[in-house]
Amino acid sequence: MSQSMEVLELRTFRDLQYVRSMESLMRSLDARLRAADGSLSAKSFQELKDRMTELLPLSSVLEQYKADTRTIVRLREEVRNLSSSLAAIQEEMGAYGYEDLQQRVMALEARLHACAQKLGCGKLTGVSNPITIRAMGSRFGSWMTDTMAPSADSRVWYMDGYYKGRRVLEFRTLGDFIKGQNFIQHLLPQPWAGTGHVVYNGSLFYNKYQSNVVVKYHFRSRSVLVQRSLPGAGYNNTFPYSWGGFSDMDFMVDESGLWAVYTTNQNAGNIVVSRLDPHTLEVMRSWDTGYPKRSAGEAFMICGVLYVTNSHLAGAKVYFAYFTNTSSYEYTDVPFHNQYSHISMLDYNPRERALYTWNNGHQVLYNVTLFHVISTAGDP
Repeated sequence: MSQSMEVLELRTFRDLQYVRSMESLMRSLDARLRAADGSLSAKSFQELKDRMTELLPLSSVLEQYKADTRTIVRLREEVRNLSSSLAAIQEEMGAYGYEDLQQRVMALEARLHACAQKLGCGKLTGVSNPITIRAMGSRFGSWMTDTMAPSADSRVWYMDGYYKGRRVLEFRTLGDFIKGQNFIQHLLPQPWAGTGHVVYNGSLFYNKYQSNVVVKYHFRSRSVLVQRSLPGAGYNNTFPYSWGGFSDMDFMVDESGLWAVYTTNQNAGNIVVSRLDPHTLEVMRSWDTGYPKRSAGEAFMICGVLYVTNSHLAGAKVYFAYFTNTSSYEYTDVPFHNQYSHISMLDYNPRERALYTWNNGHQVLYNVTLFHVISTAGDP
């Protein structure tokens, strides 16, 4: 939970700074408007007034962020208190007060997740121009950071190729990855298939080659903690993305946890989204999106919403969105620049609010813009 708090603060700091700068702009504009009343032409006065009207909704956003910041402070204090209670129980070597402590931990965890959803989530409205980090490896592959790591941990993992690979390179920092230095090698006990791997809370989740088995490999212990078949999931290029490459199974992490995107025969080739328990790899819940997977270029999750691109080639855009909270979908039109014309991996990192991409042998980042909806007391 302490790690979640740090990730939450890291992700929302940029938003808070932006809203504060908007508050200053609003005050300045309001002062100019009042001072200029009567000395401006009707057209200039109306233009200023229109700008002020556009900024007015930011007032409620600002107040909400201030309130949420106070909530984070309270949650951090509760984490400290619970940690102290746990330490005291451990010293006594008994179970006095354990059940009460457990209930408090569960309640706090639920509040923390709700706070993370409220602060960090929104609807995707834009994707930035690409930022090329490095050109390394073959045409297909994946690279990533740990979405749950604290801010001091900036390790990068690199996996070249899309099938039968076992070698994972771990770079100490992003700077080391760019320079190709200070890395260690992990040799997986079982080879991977596809490029839909993800690192989450110190472990790598990937699809075992020529199977529908999900493998959880722990980097620190260099061992497989658990592996489990994904019921009915296609594999071995049965239901890949449009570019092929054994991309039948794609694992993702967003603000709410670990997901698997795949297809089964029962779903007639349409994309299935499943929420996975990261400890046991059991399916907690599944959704049939109705979108044919072979027509999708790539996909990624943000705030419980699956976003699908219509192609892996030049001219691609985010074309389809499926909302797991309402089991509904909509067609979208969010363009992004596919600079190197062949995307074989596209994943969202909620800690950095960025898309990680492997594009024709180039490791590329995109920043995303999320539209935050602030509910008022009168909203349902």
